[in-house]
Amino acid sequence: MSTPPLSSPPALDPAPAMATVHSPQPSRRPTWRLLLSHPAHMLSLGFGSGLPRQAPGTFGTLAGWLLFVWLDQWLGTGAWFALIGASFLLGAWAAQVTGRRLGGDSGHIVIDEIVAFWLVLLLLPADAGPITQAIAFLLFRLFDIAKPPPIGWLDARIDNGLGVMLDDLVAAFYTLLVIAIALRVAG
Repeated sequence: MSTPPLSSPPALDPAPAMATVHSPQPSRRPTWRLLLSHPAHMLSLGFGSGLPRQAPGTFGTLAGWLLFVWLDQWLGTGAWFALIGASFLLGAWAAQVTGRRLGGDSGHIVIDEIVAFWLVLLLLPADAGPITQAIAFLLFRLFDIAKPPPIGWLDARIDNGLGVMLDDLVAAFYTLLVIAIALRVAG
């Protein structure tokens, strides 16, 4: 009795190229090692703020808030818009690269929360204090988590780094809209 010849298994690429960020496979949890392995991972994972096991989007938004307060000492409105625009473009690239590595649109990718919340904070009324900012934080997280239309549609249909970034911009818009209506009604 003879045994069939052994053939080598097909070569598997550890990071297959894919056109989209979403994947049917479950997303892996990122580590500090991954974070430090590529600038895209550092950026998309919010310099570590997206690494917590629970509520990484909330931690990313908090990191964005703290960064805003710190950077606002030196940046004027024009510089903020330039930083937000550049961060949006770099964030889309970084989210795409990290999404490929993690096997999908991982909740640990938080550059989208950071950039979108910067926009919220920048567009709040100039006299907005910590209480208004905290309300904006809660509203933004609510819209980002609940994904009312068209946020959920964008999240499901635009399967790349741009889609990751866009749905949070809509959550930022909803946040600003609710605050503007509340301020108008109140006074």
